[in-house]
Amino acid sequence: MTDLAATDPLPKPKRDLAPILLPIALALAVIPLVGSTSSWVTLTVASLAMGMMIFIMASGLTLVFGLMDVLNFGHGAFIAVGGYAATLILLPFAASLQVDSLWVNLAVLAPAALLSMAVSGALGLVVERVLILPVYGQHLKQILMTTGGLIVAEQTLYALWGPQIIPTPLPASLRGSLIFGDVAIAKYRLLAMLVGLVVFAAILLVLNRTKLGLLIRAGVENGEMVEALGYRIRRLFLGVFMTGSALAGLGGVMWALYREQVHASVGDELTVLIFIVIIIGGLGSIGGCFIGAILVAMVANYGGFLLPKLALVSNILLMVAILMWRPRGLYAVTSR
Repeated sequence: MTDLAATDPLPKPKRDLAPILLPIALALAVIPLVGSTSSWVTLTVASLAMGMMIFIMASGLTLVFGLMDVLNFGHGAFIAVGGYAATLILLPFAASLQVDSLWVNLAVLAPAALLSMAVSGALGLVVERVLILPVYGQHLKQILMTTGGLIVAEQTLYALWGPQIIPTPLPASLRGSLIFGDVAIAKYRLLAMLVGLVVFAAILLVLNRTKLGLLIRAGVENGEMVEALGYRIRRLFLGVFMTGSALAGLGGVMWALYREQVHASVGDELTVLIFIVIIIGGLGSIGGCFIGAILVAMVANYGGFLLPKLALVSNILLMVAILMWRPRGLYAVTSR
């Protein structure tokens, strides 16, 4: 064999398409089991919408672990705080949400989402400086510290808002469904899918096409070299942690609208689901997290329709099946 010349282009890595085809294969496989085409389309769209919301919440956690090697078991606190922060705008402007105008409704929803992201991001700043910074590289201590932080955050929400469930009804323009023949697609699910795709594209764009993303990835591989070039790696990582926290806050307000309620223990309920998603996708993989979230939502929706008794354990069974196929997840990050 002859060596490659200096001017020859580098060989492109082979694309692993099997995980990408997995949700498609699952969706096609259940068509004869569901029976009705309209029911299948409705379930599939519901799965995609739910998957996008789960991805938004889980992407922050997999981003933090993949780039900072931090196991944040308190990630659910940012979701709950985001949902509660949104109520500071959604409740006072409830009358505007009852107006059947998309633009009027978005004029309330957009500030609510931005406030949720700002509050969750600010909380992420405090958590990273106080809880995470002293235990970098120590996974066991990270788990203990962040779990304790989740408990403190949950009890603080109980103290401020009380134990009652706060209703967060959908805006008037996002209620109901769009009818396409025999198929009915909920309007809010279409919005959730759109937001999820935008978040996914933005993360990939920043990490792979910008100088900031290059610095962050270089800092993961060799932090000392990045420091030697004059960049403060700790500030970069702090920005990553705050971004992950803000994404969790955005997911929190979207989930609150999806369930039309918010309560302090929502973080506890979603933490296990989010960890299942990032384990299935491969710890630290954004693409794997995206596919994992869709798979989890598909199994939950299809399973709930076909086998309701297995719905509670469907995600665990999915994780076991995926790990038996690929022990490190769908897209294993080689540096982990």
